[in-house]
Amino acid sequence: MNTLQEHIKNYRLTFIVFIKWFIASIIIGIVVGLVSTFFAYGMSFATTQFHTYSWLLYLLPLGGLIIVGIYKLLDNKYNSGTNLILAAIHSNEKVPLRITPLIIGSTIITHLFGGSAGREGAALQIGGSIGDYLSKLLHIDKLDRKIFIMCGMSAAFSALFGTPVAAAIFSLEVTTVGILHYSALFPCIFSSVIANQIARHLGVGAERFNVGIIPEFNLYHGIRIMLIVLICTEIGVLFCMFLHYMENLFKTRFKNEYLRIIISGCIIILLTLIVGTRDYNGAGVNIIEACFEGEVVPYAFLLKIIFTAVTLSGGFKGGEIVPSFTVGAASGFLMASIFGMSPGISTACGMIAVFCSVTNCPIASLLIGLEMFGFEGINYFMITVALAHLLSGYHSLYHSQKFAVSKTQPIIYDIFNKK
Repeated sequence: MNTLQEHIKNYRLTFIVFIKWFIASIIIGIVVGLVSTFFAYGMSFATTQFHTYSWLLYLLPLGGLIIVGIYKLLDNKYNSGTNLILAAIHSNEKVPLRITPLIIGSTIITHLFGGSAGREGAALQIGGSIGDYLSKLLHIDKLDRKIFIMCGMSAAFSALFGTPVAAAIFSLEVTTVGILHYSALFPCIFSSVIANQIARHLGVGAERFNVGIIPEFNLYHGIRIMLIVLICTEIGVLFCMFLHYMENLFKTRFKNEYLRIIISGCIIILLTLIVGTRDYNGAGVNIIEACFEGEVVPYAFLLKIIFTAVTLSGGFKGGEIVPSFTVGAASGFLMASIFGMSPGISTACGMIAVFCSVTNCPIASLLIGLEMFGFEGINYFMITVALAHLLSGYHSLYHSQKFAVSKTQPIIYDIFNKK
């Protein structure tokens, strides 16, 4: 009898939790989905204008001054980007709603004038700030507030990139490597799906790529893909290291933020004129598509690393996620010709390897591969995430990301003291 009573009691508590997070997920998914859709259309407009009017490139330093001025005016202490969102999940640090219009406006300005950056990193900030605001509006306690932030991140990522399953898991994985926050699984998935459906209904297209014919998986192809993934993973590590190096270099050499972003803008203009193409400005989706079509120069991955590092280090806004996909696609395409592998599957695995190596999110990386490229290449994708996660070490795009579990030893670290 006691067992039955306990079961009924637990069922009631579970049902209450279900209702709470079901309602919360709907609210977060709708709000973040609508805001993210607006952001997506703004980004599309900015990209179209940049490629229509060539003279906009020469206004990049002016756009940079506007970005720095806006952040100075509205509170410069919230200028740490995605790291602020991750820090808020680990602690009780506030994520003000003003981050949303700040990151939307500054990212659109960056793309309008030709900066090299992504949009999903901005999406994490948008979703995180809206999630935090909704938790305050609904008087949610501190522990559940962190789940609200993760739900917002999942919803925004899903709405913009069109990978709802991967978006939900990414937010659970990225905060602390080695720990999956299962308490947030249900609300993150629901928020992600709802935001994705809203974005699709309002005309925001999902990212999908045609891999072409995928060779049958066997030992011969498996060994070759392992070699390709090994090199692409190290290229991802290079991307992380160079990005952090350039950030430190710009901050050390140019103390004044206005001067820093002017110099960054001028360098991007000069680089664009030297390479003679605008393919490396913007997020880089055009390069990814060109890789699957077989029309990319061998050094494309290196140029994208340089363009992105200079843009973000100078103070322009955006994300690193799509540029990491671009670097991975270009490096995977190059490795295909070296190792005699199918260009499509090599490009796809390169994208997954670099993304996994810079975010330390193997499960989300695998799911992104399945959602973008289909299930036919699952054997290649599993090998890719396993190798990339191990071989990338403890490098990360995000300074606030914590490592709770060693990648090589069966021990648990103190996640708040491990650097």
